[in-house]
Amino acid sequence: MIKTVLWDIDGTLLDFLKSEDYGIRACLAEIGFYGCDDAMLARYSRINRLHWEAMERGELTKQQVLLGRFRRFFQEEGIACPDVEAFNASYQKKLGEHFFENERSLELCRRLSARVKQYAVTNGTVEAQRNKLRYSGLGELMDGVFISDEIGAEKPSEAFFDAVFAQIGRPEPGEAMIVGDSLTSDMRGGNRAGLICCWYNPGRKANDAGVRIDYEIQSIWQVEDICGPGIQAGGTEDGQDRAGAGDHRTPEGGISGGGLHA
Repeated sequence: MIKTVLWDIDGTLLDFLKSEDYGIRACLAEIGFYGCDDAMLARYSRINRLHWEAMERGELTKQQVLLGRFRRFFQEEGIACPDVEAFNASYQKKLGEHFFENERSLELCRRLSARVKQYAVTNGTVEAQRNKLRYSGLGELMDGVFISDEIGAEKPSEAFFDAVFAQIGRPEPGEAMIVGDSLTSDMRGGNRAGLICCWYNPGRKANDAGVRIDYEIQSIWQVEDICGPGIQAGGTEDGQDRAGAGDHRTPEGGISGGGLHA
């Protein structure tokens, strides 16, 4: 019986690509570049992903990732940036201010909170992740938040999960599950930590990382089914009106823009 769920944040509970889109365009505008299109964003996303994967393999430090991705991006695109460190600082601030709920994740976590302990486990920066969790409302639904910069180790290292278990207690086999979109960070880390591994894979990508997957899901709401049905106050099983796109939330607490993903 699952008693604990470890949630990845970016790409799982929150739609990171939308935040990335906003942050990159806004920061480029700050340095006077207004020609960013979708193809350029896709090229940046690829560079960013390669840098984070290199860090997960122990080839780069976090700081090398944060600055190196932009240096390579600017070089390949021929963009003049006078201060890469300042660009990254502005980008981290914007990531914490503009975030997009994924599949109504707030409601899902609220429903699960009566049944399981929930913890956020993330490799993101402290500034961005703390603000996202605070302003989105997800933070108050978590029983704890574990950020790699504060722990001193990154997913998928055993040291990261050892630090988590030192705080929450080491779960019994079969009682804790990690849910995330990354094979190389979340699932590999879950393998090493002996957790049930639930891969959030809405794009139905191939498992090319050679890691164990116990559950493969296309909607985060399937986690509710894996954890078992809950009982509402009227004595009926929940599960109504689950799947749906998320809202773009701002630190002021409002819903911005029209539609589900503004």
